[in-house]
Order: sequence, then structure tokens, then C-alpha cells
Amino acid sequence: MRILLFMLFANASVEAKAPNILIMISDDQSFPHASAYGSKMVSTPNFDRIAKDGMLFHNAFCPAPGCSPSRAAFLTGRHIWMIEHAGTHASSFDAKYQTFMELLQKNGYHTGFTGKGWGPGNYKTGGRDHNPAGKSYGVKRGNYALGFERFLQARPGKKPFAFWFGSSDPHRGYSKGSGLKAGKTLAQANVPPFLPDTPQIREDLLDYALEIERFDRDCGKMLALLEATGELENTLIIITSDNGMPFPYAKANCTEYGIHMPLAIAWKAKMKGERTCHSLVGFTDLTATIHEATGIQAPKEFPLSGKSFLPLLLGKVEQEPRMAVFSGRERHSSSRFNTLSYPQRSIRTNDFLYVRNFKPERWPAGPSRKLSGKPGSKLGPEHGGYHDIDACPSLSFLIQGRNDPKIKGFFELAVAKRPKEQLFDIRKDPGCLVNLAEDPGFKKIRDDLSEKLTAYLTTTADPRVTGGGDIFETYPRYSSIRWFSKPQWAKENPDSVPKMPWLDAKR
Repeated sequence: MRILLFMLFANASVEAKAPNILIMISDDQSFPHASAYGSKMVSTPNFDRIAKDGMLFHNAFCPAPGCSPSRAAFLTGRHIWMIEHAGTHASSFDAKYQTFMELLQKNGYHTGFTGKGWGPGNYKTGGRDHNPAGKSYGVKRGNYALGFERFLQARPGKKPFAFWFGSSDPHRGYSKGSGLKAGKTLAQANVPPFLPDTPQIREDLLDYALEIERFDRDCGKMLALLEATGELENTLIIITSDNGMPFPYAKANCTEYGIHMPLAIAWKAKMKGERTCHSLVGFTDLTATIHEATGIQAPKEFPLSGKSFLPLLLGKVEQEPRMAVFSGRERHSSSRFNTLSYPQRSIRTNDFLYVRNFKPERWPAGPSRKLSGKPGSKLGPEHGGYHDIDACPSLSFLIQGRNDPKIKGFFELAVAKRPKEQLFDIRKDPGCLVNLAEDPGFKKIRDDLSEKLTAYLTTTADPRVTGGGDIFETYPRYSSIRWFSKPQWAKENPDSVPKMPWLDAKR
């Protein structure tokens, strides 16, 4: 098959005006979990290859710490609060918000995806007849490269192409102990500051690392197919993840390990290799860069939120002078009363991360208990909730050790209620353990970042600051629903409970 592909495409010129695009995106992988960053827990030779051939980014940030909204923001180049339903998890994606994959297809590109495109959610209710990432060349997990091979075979002539490979790795669940069985050792595990350093946690981290390596192997297979076509040099290759690692206090949180992403980009025909970037970049900037590199224009009524850093890639500037990047979250899982969200917005500078929690009366990971069935059923077991944290051995370990003085702090960090404002000194505290928002010595920094965040959210018309933030709760969820008892805040202030007709129909 590779010989056939080579015969079909060997004459393709690297001097072609339009570059090809190959995006390879993992599911739930935090910075710095790639060997190019020095991690000893994982071996990622194909990520490292792209970094060596082009540029390795040390400060790349996703738009949301959950897969569906993060991918929607990346595809549209607009923040999650600017794309309505698509800014929440497992909702819909209005066709008026055209993605760069759709715009490329309209401008003569051969486009498609394999694995996980945009989702979970229901794109048909948004008026689409295909996934926002393009036509599916879907194959089962473990054979993703076959999808890319079929895509290349279907390419008409020498059309430029754009392909989205969305892996399901390292999303849970894992085969417990698989990392150790594969030959990894507990000593290799990189334990983040927000988790206790125990054998149980280390074992879970090794299982996670093993699945990152599977994603990397799939990337390697696709790079080999790309090289066989003769198109490697004229392809803009982007390898990253959608949101942070599936552990307590990471994924589904606007903390450092929830939004800080691995990112490497190469374009051998245009970029010099072995370069690093420490500038702040967001995924909406990445979208703008794809637009500029391919020459496509965003619809005037829905302009891009980010700024292209193509001059940086091409070596025309040394660093990008960005002062801050912004992220946010709305609904993630069905994790609390009425499937309400835990709305957050954040601003990340080179030194600090400021997080605003709009509903501090709600539980950030969801309450500890849920109903055993639909409304009216009895309460389930204690600590059977926390559904904004993926079920995993690490969460189970924290729950079991919650009364142990050595474990209690980590448990509460993940599940306890949080204040309206949080401020973290990222240089000293990348684990986001110490909230400085009420420290008098950091009042000026807190106030400055709060003002900058409010100004940016106002300029970009975020309903959470302009009024009507409950609109996010009205967007239907198309995945499973869990039911919870009414919390005290809702009993005391019934008018503060958002109206949700879509949920009422499911009772």
C-alpha cells in the first residue's frame, strides 16, 4: 500500500503554494508529558521528531479544560463563550460557526478526520450533516493510521489536504497496572504537586503514560505514510492535546495542569528546526495561524479571537509579545443538581494564573452523592459523586485516604468548594496549591489581573460578565444525565435556579 501511495504522490512539489495540514491531537494530556520536555515517564519519539524538525512550545494553552468545548474553540478560532452551545460539553454546534476544516474544504482542500473529531455532542441539531472536523475516515482505536491511508487514497489528484487525527488516548479507562506490565518502574513516574506521592498514584500515572506512548506510535505511523507521499516537507504538522490529564484537579479545571498543553509544530519547507518558544500562545492563536498559512478568511460576522504567530514559525520574529492567554469552562459532565455547570474563566500571564469561579456555592467536582435514579429516588452512597473527575484509581485513593492527614489536603484540593477568586504564582507553584488571592502582598497583582480579565470578557461579549450567563445552562446535553438532590443554595434562593426546559423534559 505504501508503494502505491508513493507512486500516486511522489511528484507532488514541496513548492506548492498551499501547504497541507496534519493535526494530531491526543485526548487528555498535560504539559510537560512528552520526552522532548525532559519527562522520564514517557517516551514520545514522534512528538520529539516534530519538535526537532520545527518548534517546541513551552507555554501553549487550550481554550477549555474539557474536550468538546476545547475542540470547538480550536476549530472555530473563537473562545468558548463566543460559540453558544458548542462552548459546553456534549451539546450541539451551530453550522453558522464555520470551522477551519470546513473553510479549507470550501477553498479547494481535500479534508477529513479519523478517530475523535469534534465531540461528544450532536452536530446534526446544529444544522450539519457531518462532523465539524470534516468527513470521517473512521477506524477503530489502535488502527488510526488506516484512516489516514484511506484519506490519502481518496485525495483527488494533487489537491492540498487537511487531516485531523483525534486519538482517544490517553483518555480513560486504562488497564490497571498496564504501565508496570509494559516494563515501566514506579521510580519513573512524574508525580504532579497536587497528588500525593504514593505507589498507587505512581502506578496510575504509569498507565496514563503508556497510553500517551500509544498515541505517539500512531502519530509515527501517520508520519511514515505522509513521508511516503513525498508531501512531508510541505505539510504544516501540529501535534498537541485538547485538555489536561484525567486526574483530580487537572482535567475540567482551569488550573495549570488542566489548560497547559504540549505543542510541537513543523513545516520543513518553511521552518527552521530545533527551535523553542517560551511565548504564551493559545489555541485560538493556533487557529489564526492556520488561516494565515493557508490563506483562508474567517467569516466577517464571526472574526477570529486569536492572532496568528506564523511570523514566529517562519523565523521573522524571535518571540511573540503576548502578555496573556485566556481560558474558560462551562458544563463538563453531568455532575451536579440539574446538570449545572461550574463556570470558570482564567487569565494566564508569564508569572501568574488568575481564576474566577462564577458560582462558588457549587461544588467544583460535583457533590459527593447523587440520587440512585431519577428525581424522587433515594440518595446513593457517600463519595459516589465527584463526577467532574474521571473515575480512576487516583480518585479512589484520595477518597479512601481522606481522613489521613497526609492525604486529606490533596482530597480537599480536588473536591472542596473554592472562593470566587484564585491567584497562583506559577513560577513557584505550578501545581496551583496556594491561593494568593487574599494575600495582601499580592492584592495589586490580583486586582490588575481581575480588571484585565473583566475587560477582555466584556470586549468579547461573555454573557458571564455582560449579563445573562445562565444562557449556558439552557443548552441541551446529548449525553447521559445524572440526578442530584437540591442543594441548600437552591432551596434558599429558588429564583437563582436557571430555567432549563430541555432538562425538565427528561424528568
